[in-house]
Amino acid sequence: MGRLLNIVTPLHQRTKRNYIERMANDKVLCMGKAREFEYDYWDGDRRFGYGGYKYDGRWKSVALKLIATYGLKQDAKILDVGCGKSYLLYELKKLLPQSQVSGFDVSRHGLAEAPKEIRPFLFHHKAQDPYPWGDGHFDLVISLSTLHNLRIFELETALKEIERVGKQKYIMVESYRNLEELFNLQCWALTAEAFFDTDAWVWLYRHFGYSGDYEFIYFE
Repeated sequence: MGRLLNIVTPLHQRTKRNYIERMANDKVLCMGKAREFEYDYWDGDRRFGYGGYKYDGRWKSVALKLIATYGLKQDAKILDVGCGKSYLLYELKKLLPQSQVSGFDVSRHGLAEAPKEIRPFLFHHKAQDPYPWGDGHFDLVISLSTLHNLRIFELETALKEIERVGKQKYIMVESYRNLEELFNLQCWALTAEAFFDTDAWVWLYRHFGYSGDYEFIYFE
């Protein structure tokens, strides 16, 4: 197993969340809308997801940390599994202009709304389906806030594919350390299928042969 990192957590903690309000606001309907992963999820009402996901430059700090943590060179090959609107790939490509970036997502709306500079490197694909690259093709494979949306048998396939195509790997998922965080996560999550505490996630990583780095975000 790799390292427990702290790369996205500072960004995650900048957002304030009303857990009870979300749980009480027709949440089953909202979950159904969110799980389409299209306009309503990204740019519709806040109760369906992001509530309008416009870019404000926040992912540059994460990109800088990834470059430093993994010693990425100018010609690095980078894959983002579940890239969404691809703002992180956008920042990585700006910082490493000669890099070969790739990203995929299940959301056609998210991909269509990515910065125009990065769209040629994106495609529609599921994290749990086989990846169209050979073993060790990428210098770094990342996946942020995606794998907890998979069922456990899909999670196994996704982790094994990430492990296979990446020389270095970093994934981040939602998790919890105590009952309060579990309650908040259950209130807030619209798309998650996997509700595991940190020990269970680490066990699954080992069980499915994942050797890369990882991070958890919590709903405190």
